[in-house]
Amino acid sequence: MIDLFEQYKEFGISPKVYKYCENVLGGLKDRFEAIDSMAEFNQLKVLKAMQEAKVSVECFNKSTGYGYGDVGRDTLEEVYKNVFKGEDALVRPQITCGTHALALALMSNLRPGDELLSPVGKPYDTLEEVIGIRESKGSLAEYNISYRQVDLIDNKKFDYEGIEAAINDKTKLVTIQRSRGYDTRPSFGVDEIGELISFIKKLKPDVIIMVDNCYGEFVEEKEPLEVGADMIVGSLIKNPGGGLAPIGGYIVGKKECIENASYRLTSPGLGKEVGASLDVISSMYQGLFMAPTVTASALKGAIFAANVYEGLGFSAFPRGKDKRHDIIQAIELREEKALIEFCKGIQYAAPVDSYVTPEPWDMPGYDSKVIMAAGAFISGSSIELSADGPLKEPYNVYFQGGLTWPHVRFGIINSLQKLYDAKLVIDSML
Repeated sequence: MIDLFEQYKEFGISPKVYKYCENVLGGLKDRFEAIDSMAEFNQLKVLKAMQEAKVSVECFNKSTGYGYGDVGRDTLEEVYKNVFKGEDALVRPQITCGTHALALALMSNLRPGDELLSPVGKPYDTLEEVIGIRESKGSLAEYNISYRQVDLIDNKKFDYEGIEAAINDKTKLVTIQRSRGYDTRPSFGVDEIGELISFIKKLKPDVIIMVDNCYGEFVEEKEPLEVGADMIVGSLIKNPGGGLAPIGGYIVGKKECIENASYRLTSPGLGKEVGASLDVISSMYQGLFMAPTVTASALKGAIFAANVYEGLGFSAFPRGKDKRHDIIQAIELREEKALIEFCKGIQYAAPVDSYVTPEPWDMPGYDSKVIMAAGAFISGSSIELSADGPLKEPYNVYFQGGLTWPHVRFGIINSLQKLYDAKLVIDSML
């Protein structure tokens, strides 16, 4: 029989830490089996979409220049349309990140005088400058597009009364962030989002509803377009890229919304007809094919992390026993040193740049120093094992990703080892 601990000892893992984590893992068998079943369901969904789109070897040929007649690009967009149940899709390497994809969807479907509404409270930090909550060049506010938000009740529940009061003649687009961002509020499930969409559409049927789908793809059996959303938006260096797509973002939804986005991405009159797929197209296909099982590995890691740290007295969001709607796990570490040591543990567990020590820095788009740990094959890829958090109270770390379950398991064990070595976790806690 293979003695796994002998391998873990090579990385400096102590018997106490290893045994504690193994005991936690022993209670997660049923949860992990359910995740594997969901991965199989979504794998078959992706496979069917690829077959229906008649993906061929010719789809992997790179294109350059204008990209006219790029079969691979057009077929990939048909695959995304099929997977996520939309009327059309825009999936491009020219979309640089999730924030860019969201900005593109907003700026292309809003006009001066319109109003954007967030019924789920404050958006993710990097969108504040896109909207103009924090002053920035080129924001929606500079184009006379106003913004209104309705905070959650107790940071948990939709304020339906407040939402009804907020919707007015100017309300053109409603944005719903599925994941938590740098917050401890719950992530929202697809059915829960569907209930909110139904309520809003009854009040204003012609309003455009966009869901920021980042970190949520393939966690559940349905996606937000299936419960009434008009657009979903995400990044290919998160779940749907499967750790293989080197860049890119997607927008899937109503044909008019996608057409508007294509004209903003390229140029009026050109739209989806141009935009070469370069030499990344095969990785985007293969990454999508791998995405359901990669997402499952990350999801197991999130659940494992929550249970490991809850058992030590730390608060976890969501809790270890909660149903999951995305791959992000927040843990309240309560002090700056613990946040830094946790991130060191994740960095030192990486296959790339494991010798690098993460340091807090003034990251663009954030209002405080941020520490980030990520030794990734794709720079900035948060479907790969990574952790980050703002250096401000209550010193929450946001952990996500992991291309394989064995790697994400090791990362969590190593993070705990760093806290143990720093005497932030003591023997009596284990």
